[in-house]
Amino acid sequence: MITTTCPCGWGEPFEACCGRYLAGTDAPTAEALMRSRFTAFAVGDAQYLLHSWHADTRPDTLELDDDLEWKRLVVLATEQGSPFDDDGVVEFEAYYRQNGRRGVQHERSTFTRVERRWVYVGPVGNRVA
Repeated sequence: MITTTCPCGWGEPFEACCGRYLAGTDAPTAEALMRSRFTAFAVGDAQYLLHSWHADTRPDTLELDDDLEWKRLVVLATEQGSPFDDDGVVEFEAYYRQNGRRGVQHERSTFTRVERRWVYVGPVGNRVA
C-alpha cells in the first residue's frame, strides 16, 4: 500500500486520490482518469490500464517496462471531459527516467464514456464507432 503523495501530481495522499480509482471506483472526469492512468504506469498496475482502456483500441496484453520510471505528470489542457460530458481530451506531458536518461512523453489523449464510465481511447485521432 502506498502512503505517500499520489504520483499524479494533485498533491493528495495516494489512497484519497488515484488509489481509489485503481481499487475500482470510477473516475468522475476524463482528467481524473488520465491522472489515474499515469499513476497506474508509475506503480506498475497493468490490469488497471487495460481495464480503463476502450475495448476497441485496447491491446490484448500489456507488459510494463521495469526500467521505465514515471516521475511527474503535467496536465497542459483539457477539453470537455466533465462529469456532464460524453467525450473529452486531455493534453499532458509525462516525465520519465529510463536507463539513467530523462525523457518526456507529450500527448493529447481522447476519452469517452462507455456505460457512464470514462475510458481511454488513445491519442487524438483515434476514434471509436
